[in-house]
Amino acid sequence: MKTDIRLIDYLSNRRSIPAFQMAAPGPGRAEIEQMLRLASRVPDHGKLAPWRFIVYRGQERERISAELARIAIADKPDLSAEMVTVENTRLSRAPVVVAVVSTAAPHFKVPEWEQLMSAGAVCLNLLMAANAHGFASNWLTEWFAFDARAYPILGVKPGEKVAGFIHIGTAMVPPTERPRPDLKEIVSWVGEEG
Repeated sequence: MKTDIRLIDYLSNRRSIPAFQMAAPGPGRAEIEQMLRLASRVPDHGKLAPWRFIVYRGQERERISAELARIAIADKPDLSAEMVTVENTRLSRAPVVVAVVSTAAPHFKVPEWEQLMSAGAVCLNLLMAANAHGFASNWLTEWFAFDARAYPILGVKPGEKVAGFIHIGTAMVPPTERPRPDLKEIVSWVGEEG
């Protein structure tokens, strides 16, 4: 097999940009559709496609953010003004936000855990597809990914779970490196090289 140096370089330098450090322009519909096609090319035991996408664009991001903020403020009426602003901009920081929604369900052959991991693979592929199109991306979950009261606002159906919100836009700052795990701490070798 031939080594793909460009792909190795990309993976060696892949980093996320915080959503609040993204701006317009974002991808158009055709670019988003291409990104979603690429994101869907993941390991998927049983070919179940146990995930789907919800794409948030335009003014709907502000409307949904405001509805989410109402829940957050009702739960914590003493939120600081800064946190109220954060809550009111949850889906409007980047020009496009894509929810990757896990539709994992009991199956006679494919464990739900494998279905959930497939949705996680979709999230990573979507990050990389956005980068391949020249956009910054970030995978976030945040509180409303786990709050059933937010699901109808977000378009998430009963029985589904949010694997992540992928924020996509133009980076306003260059990405910065962060500490990465030391392989000695995370790798166990079994057997001899052969």
